[in-house]
Amino acid sequence: MKTQDSFKFAETHEWASIEDDGLAWVGISNHAQEALGDVMFFQAPKIGQLVQQGEAVAVIESVKAASDIHAPISGEIVSLNAEMDAAPEIVNEKPYAVWLFKIKPTSKETLNTELGILMPLEKYSSSAGA
Repeated sequence: MKTQDSFKFAETHEWASIEDDGLAWVGISNHAQEALGDVMFFQAPKIGQLVQQGEAVAVIESVKAASDIHAPISGEIVSLNAEMDAAPEIVNEKPYAVWLFKIKPTSKETLNTELGILMPLEKYSSSAGA
């Protein structure tokens, strides 16, 4: 996985990392996990589910609240992180090393357009107050 310096962030606090295989690995930002507190449960999307950028596709719950996870890009859910079933709290320990699910982008053109809407880390950090 690439470093968070290469991640793109949504205003809703998800990150996307486009890997060499063309898939987008999706997780939540440090700001999001700090706001949530101790994560206790992750309700993942379904493999094969088609998602649109900005759509609520999963839920993460903590002792404080439940929060929707939005798709940072459009495409098909192709993989889930099994670690999140067994130990969802790992996202609190290393939010930029723990991915939640992977999306196969709809198309290269759509991906490029949607990535342009997302923010680089520096811009996200200043807008999130992180």
